[in-house]
Amino acid sequence: MSNSSSITQFLLLAFADTWELQLLHFWLFLGIYLAALLGNGLIITTIACDQHLHTPMYFFLLNLSMLDLGFISTTVPKSMANSLWDTRAIYQECTAQVLMVVFFFGAELSLLTIMSYDRYVAICKPLHYGTLLGSRACVHMAAAAWATGFLNALLHTANTFSLPLCKGNALDQFFCEIPHILKLSCSDTYFRETGLLVLSVSLGLGCFLFIILSYVQIFRAVLRIPSEQGRHKAFSTCLPHLVVVSLFISTSMFAYLKPPSTSSPSLDLVVSFLYSVLPPTVNPVIYSMRNQEMKVALEKQIQSFFCQQ
Repeated sequence: MSNSSSITQFLLLAFADTWELQLLHFWLFLGIYLAALLGNGLIITTIACDQHLHTPMYFFLLNLSMLDLGFISTTVPKSMANSLWDTRAIYQECTAQVLMVVFFFGAELSLLTIMSYDRYVAICKPLHYGTLLGSRACVHMAAAAWATGFLNALLHTANTFSLPLCKGNALDQFFCEIPHILKLSCSDTYFRETGLLVLSVSLGLGCFLFIILSYVQIFRAVLRIPSEQGRHKAFSTCLPHLVVVSLFISTSMFAYLKPPSTSSPSLDLVVSFLYSVLPPTVNPVIYSMRNQEMKVALEKQIQSFFCQQ
């Protein structure tokens, strides 16, 4: 293949050579996908319908669930379809898949950073909470997170698919991922890869440092609370977000910053699963398990649903 324009399809990694194992992969991913749909769908519906949850923290959580749904819907259904129909092909939608994966990834990282600011204001500056995080400010911050993700995705996608690809069309991955596409290029991609890495690390490091600084201030404020019950209540509102951030950043860093010498198809597959499939599935569980308000609201919504039947 002389250049990328001549490639009409990419071939994704086959999880197994036998039909039985491919079927097992289909049912496993179907269960994970349905769990993610149910969990995130319940959070979105509950927050939208319960007036008590119309606060900045839950508004950002609603946006997080929407991003999680989009993230997992971009990769898992196509992988399931390939296993069910015993095919590896993905056609021109590979470009769209790269765009959407990078978009949801960048937007979610930006939103988690904004959510740390929300917790900082709530605990360190409670008297100014309504002023600093009014409804208009929250909408603007959420829109900024989505816009940041889109601009980052547009840049990465345009840069990736402008390269000539002549080393085949097989990707050792279950979705179209930029590092694996760059391996197919017949030109020197060192400077482009370095530029992408610097841009991604700068964005990620900036968000990471902001989150760390926010939580340093939060922990200092919590430790100054005189009562143990007050400290526990303040910390419990931060714990779900802290767990979600830790899961998202640790899996992402391991995926993109691991040494090339340790790279292998099986390891890449596991790592990509950890950062693209695991967080969208477990985030609803993390937020609902430690949040009493969310538990009560979810119970009301479920009871209301069954009472209407």
